[in-house]
Amino acid sequence: MIQLYPFHFGPIYKEKVWGGMGLSRQFGRQLPSDNVGESWEIAAHAHGTSVVANGPLAGKNLQELMGLYGRDLMGTALPQSSLEQFPLLLKIIDAHDYLSVQVHPDDEYAADHEVGEPGKWEAWYVIAAEPGAEIIYGLDPRTTREDLRQAIDQGSIQQFLRRVPVQAGDIFDVPAGVVHALGKGVMVAEIQQNSDTVYRLYDWDRLGDDDNPRPLHIKQALDVIQFSGQRTETVAGLTMETVQGVRDIRVANRYFALEMLVIDGTMVEATRGERFHLLTCLEGSFMLASEFTSTNHTPIHLAPGVSILVPACVDTYSLLGRGKVMKCYVPDIRSNIVEPLVAYGYTQGEITQRIAGLGDYRTSHPSLAGR
Repeated sequence: MIQLYPFHFGPIYKEKVWGGMGLSRQFGRQLPSDNVGESWEIAAHAHGTSVVANGPLAGKNLQELMGLYGRDLMGTALPQSSLEQFPLLLKIIDAHDYLSVQVHPDDEYAADHEVGEPGKWEAWYVIAAEPGAEIIYGLDPRTTREDLRQAIDQGSIQQFLRRVPVQAGDIFDVPAGVVHALGKGVMVAEIQQNSDTVYRLYDWDRLGDDDNPRPLHIKQALDVIQFSGQRTETVAGLTMETVQGVRDIRVANRYFALEMLVIDGTMVEATRGERFHLLTCLEGSFMLASEFTSTNHTPIHLAPGVSILVPACVDTYSLLGRGKVMKCYVPDIRSNIVEPLVAYGYTQGEITQRIAGLGDYRTSHPSLAGR
């Protein structure tokens, strides 16, 4: 069997009524149309599965790789369910116009109401934003379910939406239950649970491709909105400086961790065989080298917009270059997040307050309390 190595995949483009040509302008990509809204960079979903574009396994899709390689690809520390359904979905989203105002269900609600789909927690890194760009991020804190229901009936929902200005480099945490929408002129890299479920609350009174209004999902949306859990600001995060560069941990929940790696030279990363890594180059240029690339394949070049899956069996690898990389993975909260930050000198209070998602995680995992 062919030995695993870091994978680059061909993008899966999704045309959207709010899409445009931003991916061509930002990254020089050849797009199939002038209304591309999403590029699924790494995915194994019924609505799109990534196909390997490099090396001897080119042409195999991610689902096939999972079946062939199992834990060598996915990692020894991930649950059995991850061997059956890839746990994450990595996208780049280009909002040429406002996305619908929407909300996602959690796992429990999705299990009861959606067939074969989990809930959806996501996070955004803002790649680019036009001057004055904004997002919809949460609700006015005084909003009640009945307020929102009446506003929807009366066509006045906009009065309750929180509009947040954005700029390149901002990071936002978007758990299930949080009302949100990207605004016109915003491009983000998005990491999320492997789900394509969307409950639309409002679609700016526009028509879809068939010249009819796109369907809304008012009942489901009102069912899942967490009125006391709406987000209000960008993610702060905590940084750890090393001789190799800066590791900036921003989001950590039971589904994914999002770190920013700021490198000037060489940074060595380790999977330890436990979990795969997803890497997205956001700024600068890098070469990714490992024992597999050095002995069997040429190093992989990461330019802005390029994403790579590093299999768990690639025990260590190096990023050589200068710039910024987004690293995502399925974490063990204690060993991957809390313990390194405590060892660096941060208090438990600082960690819980500044790493988005940890407060939510600790609420349902009391074994972490007091750490």
